[in-house]
Amino acid sequence: MIDPVLASRLQFAVAITIHILFAALSIGLGPYLVYFTVQEVRTGEERYRKLREFWTNVFAVGFVMGTVTGIPMGFLFGTNFSAFSTVAGELIGGPLSFEAKMAFFLEAIFLGILLFGRDRVSGRFYALSSFFVALGAWLSAFWILVVNSWMQTPRGYELASQNGTEIVQMTDPLAAFFNPRFPWMFVHMQNAAIVSVTLLVAGVAAYFLWQNRDSEAWQTAFRVAVVVLILTSVFQVVQGDMYGEHVAETQPQKFAAMEAQYETERGADLHLIAVPTTLEGFTDPRADNLYKISIPHLASFLASGGDPGAEVTGLNDIEYESPPVAIVFWSFRLMVGLGFWFVGLGAWGAYNRLRGKLTESPRYLLAMMLSAPLGFVALVTGWYVTEIGRQPWIIQGVLRTSDGVTPALNGLEATLSLVGVTVGYLVLLGLFLYIGRGIVASERKDVLERSGPTDEPDRPDPTEVTADD
Repeated sequence: MIDPVLASRLQFAVAITIHILFAALSIGLGPYLVYFTVQEVRTGEERYRKLREFWTNVFAVGFVMGTVTGIPMGFLFGTNFSAFSTVAGELIGGPLSFEAKMAFFLEAIFLGILLFGRDRVSGRFYALSSFFVALGAWLSAFWILVVNSWMQTPRGYELASQNGTEIVQMTDPLAAFFNPRFPWMFVHMQNAAIVSVTLLVAGVAAYFLWQNRDSEAWQTAFRVAVVVLILTSVFQVVQGDMYGEHVAETQPQKFAAMEAQYETERGADLHLIAVPTTLEGFTDPRADNLYKISIPHLASFLASGGDPGAEVTGLNDIEYESPPVAIVFWSFRLMVGLGFWFVGLGAWGAYNRLRGKLTESPRYLLAMMLSAPLGFVALVTGWYVTEIGRQPWIIQGVLRTSDGVTPALNGLEATLSLVGVTVGYLVLLGLFLYIGRGIVASERKDVLERSGPTDEPDRPDPTEVTADD
């Protein structure tokens, strides 16, 4: 049987990995729903109606799946992490309750109007409903990130004894809710969700344009998504760089794991590209088993906010055990690498747009189709850096993860629970993909019907080099 602490951690990792996909879909798709709905109401144009209907259906399926995958996570606190709930319940209970009662119901009520109320309410109220749907998704993220950021940099509390157990008592709600990590995490997460959904919108639009280059609706969606990608991808890189400085200051063990920095040194290098030279280099990345391209002194520069000779604390000098370095190190590299790929896609799109060839480059359309899921990959790996890099703490400096697990939980129970949750969540993810495939197939049929009298649309060969590429 698996150790109950490890099984509980794996179980929560599976749950959050799948749930965050649906949460990010709601967060990132909300602004698009507002834009398409407002434009439909304002102009009455068919292209906006089509886009609003398509993406509202996708949002609705994601919302249902997000709800179904989110509710059990609350129970996991009680079944697998009851000690954590006992210690921190007074502080985390309020925000989680607000998220469920305030944000969830706001989103659910107005989503019903978006789905079924187009001909039953005024245009202005219908457009306003789209705003409240987006607001509900963002409020949900607000309260969840209040809790998570507090676990990273706890403030506004004191420890008190209750029945022989030390528990957290909130002394300053503002300091607790708006702790040092919150603004960094909130901005980074929300923008990451927008980037992820933007790539999805662009990829889906590129797919339909591949079927029918003259589809006005999907030309519009593609143009909007590329403009958003140009702006948000660059912002994510810049804000992420500043976020890294904050992490180095507040969680030095996480920053050290991100760079596999074992020894404390001044003028530490940043490993821009790292490739393992042996299997051990993948499972235990260190300076002597990696082929790397590094920028001298850049890790010190980023950690200090401008001093290339600043000291970076190594993992060997952390007074408690290190987080799982390999997962954090490689997740960070994948996240950053994808981030720069997204910037490149935005720059490529800007170049095509300036030439008036945005929807006419087959290679660019193909690149967007292939990149459609990559934003979510980057988002999940970023979440791994955030959560795994905090280990061994469940609440930084207050409660270790091993001490937060339910004391009575045994290996058999934890293993069976892990298997059940994994199977259940994978089934839900598969169901979402199946329904989503149906939505896309239905729209594809409509796009092909509008492409003209030919049986097969004109599909350019993506391998053919043209002057427009």
